Amino acid sequence: MRKYSVNRKTKETTIEVKVNLDGKGKSDIKTGIGFLDHMLDQISKHSLIDISIKAKGDLHVDLHHTTEDSALALGEALNKALGERKGIRRFGQALSAMDETLSRVVIDCSNRPYLVWKVNFTISQLGEMDTELFKEWFQAFSQSSGITLHVENLYGENNHHIIESCFKGLARALREAVSIDFNRTNEIPSTKGSL
Repeated sequence: MRKYSVNRKTKETTIEVKVNLDGKGKSDIKTGIGFLDHMLDQISKHSLIDISIKAKGDLHVDLHHTTEDSALALGEALNKALGERKGIRRFGQALSAMDETLSRVVIDCSNRPYLVWKVNFTISQLGEMDTELFKEWFQAFSQSSGITLHVENLYGENNHHIIESCFKGLARALREAVSIDFNRTNEIPSTKGSL
């Protein structure tokens, strides 16, 4: 089974993450940030990756540390669960619609982290979260997971729909990229022979 657990502890946060790449999309997420929990539930549900996240952070300061560190821990767990990345499809993409909104997410589980972020918001907060924190989350996740990640909102008006379509798009792209290609279960999907 492709599972991994991460315990991350700093002066700002304490985070426990468990992932099962071959799960059913079950989630148990408690970051202390309601809107972030909702988005992380979307990743689990639509990727079919079982995700457990328990986070305690310095929310009395602001939400930045918990947001970023939860992404770092989740990305690390995903990276470790992939191991050598043998047999994975490696690439994934999704067009994600939510009412009037359409977003595109394309990923490469290349072990070369990079984020391209083309998402704009017209308000500064969603729930209690500053909208600028969403880019921070995707950046941290990309870095620690070793994923090249392109996120682009093509159009939309409702800011909730915009960001939710990005998280759902990530989930669906992950589902495709980390799934096993049964035509090459013991091969690393790279002409270099390693990722």
